[in-house]
Amino acid sequence: MRNRYLDLLRFLAIIRVVVYHVTGAAVLTLVFPAMSVMFALAGSLMAASLDRSGPSAAIRRLRRLLPSLWVLAAVFVPAMVLTGLVVDWKLLLWAFPISDPPANGWGAIALSVIWYLRDYLWFVLASPVALWLFRRAPLATLLAPYLLLVVVELRFAATAPAVLRDFGLYFGAWLLGFAHHDGMLRRLSWRVLVPVTGVLAGAGGWWILTHPGARGYDLNDIRLGNALWSAAFILLVLGIVPAQAAWVERNALFSRLVTIGNRRALTIYLWHMPFVVALTPLSIRLGWSPTDPVSLGVRVVAVFALVGVVVLLVGWVEDVAARRRPALLPGGRRTAGAPVPPAVPRPRPPAAGPVPVEVTTGTPVAGLAVTTTMAQRVNTG
Repeated sequence: MRNRYLDLLRFLAIIRVVVYHVTGAAVLTLVFPAMSVMFALAGSLMAASLDRSGPSAAIRRLRRLLPSLWVLAAVFVPAMVLTGLVVDWKLLLWAFPISDPPANGWGAIALSVIWYLRDYLWFVLASPVALWLFRRAPLATLLAPYLLLVVVELRFAATAPAVLRDFGLYFGAWLLGFAHHDGMLRRLSWRVLVPVTGVLAGAGGWWILTHPGARGYDLNDIRLGNALWSAAFILLVLGIVPAQAAWVERNALFSRLVTIGNRRALTIYLWHMPFVVALTPLSIRLGWSPTDPVSLGVRVVAVFALVGVVVLLVGWVEDVAARRRPALLPGGRRTAGAPVPPAVPRPRPPAAGPVPVEVTTGTPVAGLAVTTTMAQRVNTG
């Protein structure tokens, strides 16, 4: 049975990412550090998959991740080649992005969100060993990414590879997902969890205030503050607040929106940024102010509408990758199948002699319901 609270968190995270990329509002990164939450939820699911299937779960997770990227690449790579992108072996990185795949000027902006898949791929590949280490030395394993981030930020920030920096920034959130799956966060007493959350939030908030980035207090520009603040937020939403959200099911429309957001999260994430980039010059030509709430609201609605079209066109690829029955929009109303007819035993032949044998058919069987079922980041999320 799915945990609708985790579904709700993922739904809110993907909505927040899109709204942030349209509006550029730095406050959204503080109110809801969505990327770290997404990595924490992915880490929890990865631990569950490893427990069920062992190391082969990593291959299954990549199988679910990559097809949506290939669909995106099938559209944008030829477009970038036609507009000047050099054709060489590095284009293969669009099939398996262990490093940032090549992009030209406009593609580097429109497809800047690919970094998430790059990090996700590395985290998945590292998870079998990381989970083994985490269950033997949880605290040391959990602290390792944060110590790595401190070393990188204070010594090698300008020269460290992007993947190494992001291991420091986001792999701690992934490991907190491990802790969530193993029930460690729920087993911690409030006497421990609340003070730890407060200390992390305080340290992260202090670093953010004293080390503003190019966009002010945007967490994407303040990596160490981002990691600490996000860790506190994850402890809050996964360790302190209620672990279930049964109320999501009380409203059929909202419940379905949450389901669609989860089943199409990768499609929404990959395709929203090209529309954000495409609408920017149009909004300037129309005279829309980047600070006017009405103009921003129109752009947000327009981006979601365009993403909705893409979800209808290619979102089913996520179903195929997950080995589900493809659906135009997932989460439709359940329909009951035809009831199973009552089982009637075949009569036995009459026994020899004049006494007839009574044949009993037994109790009818109740009907069974069948359920249908890049080179540079501009804004990281």
